Amino acid sequence: MRYAFVAENRVLFSVRAMCRCLRIQPSGFNALLKSPLSRRAKEDARQTELLRQAWEESGKVYGYRKLHDDLHDQGETCCPNRVARLAGLAGIKARIGYKCRPGSYGGKPSRVVDNTLVRQFDVAAPDKAWVTDITYIRTQEGFAHLAVVIDLYSRRVVGWSMQNRQTTDLVLQALLMAVWRRKPKGKVLIHSDQGSQFTSMDWASFLKAHNPEHSMSRRGNCHDNAVVESFFNLLKRECIRRRTYRSRDEARQDVFDYIEMFYNPIRKHVRNGMLSPVEFERQQMMSTEGV
Repeated sequence: MRYAFVAENRVLFSVRAMCRCLRIQPSGFNALLKSPLSRRAKEDARQTELLRQAWEESGKVYGYRKLHDDLHDQGETCCPNRVARLAGLAGIKARIGYKCRPGSYGGKPSRVVDNTLVRQFDVAAPDKAWVTDITYIRTQEGFAHLAVVIDLYSRRVVGWSMQNRQTTDLVLQALLMAVWRRKPKGKVLIHSDQGSQFTSMDWASFLKAHNPEHSMSRRGNCHDNAVVESFFNLLKRECIRRRTYRSRDEARQDVFDYIEMFYNPIRKHVRNGMLSPVEFERQQMMSTEGV
């Protein structure tokens, strides 16, 4: 009983000290504690929980614009400014990449293949223009190298490959997956940089056998292949930089999950009207068949 009495007195003393600091009466403070939350406060709490769930389902990468679109898909009525305010109060924010240093980006044209794409990244139909490139992923076993092939129509990764070495076979396996998956009926424009893998005899022989048209960026100009560079930025920002991989197999599994389970079927793209690449292609196909 004695200890309970001392504890109660300490609580009363702390409440009185707080009231003095806030310059309010203890009776008003007690009334504030007993009063129920307002309807607006309850609605804020409910929608904040929905925002947090959508943010966690995106792998904690979405910002307020894509979260607003998620809430709109769930039938919620709210404006982007409200979502931004609630997300800011809850500490919910998008993963932001790194800024590049300003400078001039020119580069010499390829002497082997012309730059046929010339930054025409918006195409009107699938399997008309693909872009490809290579990046590396650091693991505790050493580097793992990733090659991807992206369809510019929907920004969908249609082919990819990971190997221990950065060889021509790496890019050929990614392109072979793209050809096997999509089975293009017409000629496809495949755009790459001037890396040695894309100027090799094996690469040229594969293109000759499957009849795609080759296009190359200017030397040292990443903006000529901006779409695939943007994908690599997303991959590293939203997936790779968040983990330390113990092995190449662990990195491969994580890349598989990101591409096949999140990026292609789920991740919203502003360019696609806030649709994922898979959903964008599906809706476009339905609208075409409806006409």
